[in-house]
Amino acid sequence: MMDLIDLVQTLTSPHPLDRYLELVRPTLTVRDMRAEITNVHRSTPGSVTLTLRPTRQWKGHVAGQFVQIGVVIDGVRHTRCYSPVNPSGRDRRIQLTVKAHPDGLVSQYLYHHAAPGMVVDLTPADGVFRLPEPRPERVLLISGGSGITPVLSMLRTLAAEDHAGEVVFLHYAKSPAVLPHRAELDAIAQRHPNFRIELRYPHRAPDTARVDPDAPWVDLNQPKSNGYFDYDELERVAPWFADAQTYVCGPQSLMDAVRTIYQAEQLEDRLHTEEFTLSLAPVDAADAQGTVNFSASGVSAQNNGASLLEQAESAGLSPEYGCRMGICFSCTAVRRSGCTRNLRTGETDSDPDQPIQLCISAPVGDVAVDI
Repeated sequence: MMDLIDLVQTLTSPHPLDRYLELVRPTLTVRDMRAEITNVHRSTPGSVTLTLRPTRQWKGHVAGQFVQIGVVIDGVRHTRCYSPVNPSGRDRRIQLTVKAHPDGLVSQYLYHHAAPGMVVDLTPADGVFRLPEPRPERVLLISGGSGITPVLSMLRTLAAEDHAGEVVFLHYAKSPAVLPHRAELDAIAQRHPNFRIELRYPHRAPDTARVDPDAPWVDLNQPKSNGYFDYDELERVAPWFADAQTYVCGPQSLMDAVRTIYQAEQLEDRLHTEEFTLSLAPVDAADAQGTVNFSASGVSAQNNGASLLEQAESAGLSPEYGCRMGICFSCTAVRRSGCTRNLRTGETDSDPDQPIQLCISAPVGDVAVDI
């Protein structure tokens, strides 16, 4: 069968077969995976929850993993990473909650324009931030802001499995109004007495914190809590944290606070993190010199110290990219010569003819890239 498909692909060159099939129906594909949006729910300000029906290639996901969603905006295909919020499994539906970040091109587009019937590109689930098998007896889930999505999938998976161990879910949000899936959290807390759900709103005054004293969770800032994460907060919500597996996703400040405590307690092997923000290593001003040669395009530009993706765009080029944070590998290109610095780790590399990720690589002096 695959030989026949390969033959047809050859006959339809220069375009793959799926480019012709999508003219008949966007979800009719041979190799490419896509998904149709079947439901759009804007329950909280600034975010939208999408239910997608993927094509037959979908193999399911494990709680905590992410997928890449591709949309065409003004004729250009853009890709971003989002974590499903529904439980693990091979369900024929995927649920994504997308926060519309102020400068987020794709998230803003989906928030304002997503509608039932829209078809998006989809990749298989990926990522090592995931619940293990067998399940840990004690699980601590910590999230902040839009980092709730992979952690909520873990919580919902444990609830669906009637996990008998202790589970604490600690989430930080700006206000109750922007907290998505609150009804779901309420239902989980009602059904599972061994699950504790702790919600914190650091930006709210303590005397206005508790909005529902009858809620089945511990809501907002407690009398001995300042609403921010610290060691005392950790001991309050999960005094057994040293015996648990901890999963955290959220803003860099929250990630750093959790990581600092676990490093001090020598518990790094029990801490699992997912980062959807790019933490950059400082750029040495001495590196911002020389010329960047985009060899495939015949374009050159003075090195300004920014990432190669940003410098290529400033030079008028349009290289393919996705997440812009080193996750999806959509912007990989070959460095023909010169030295580049990894903006996440600070490490440099100068081996010729090596593939690099443009979004997290900055030139050090003269560099030639095959773009």
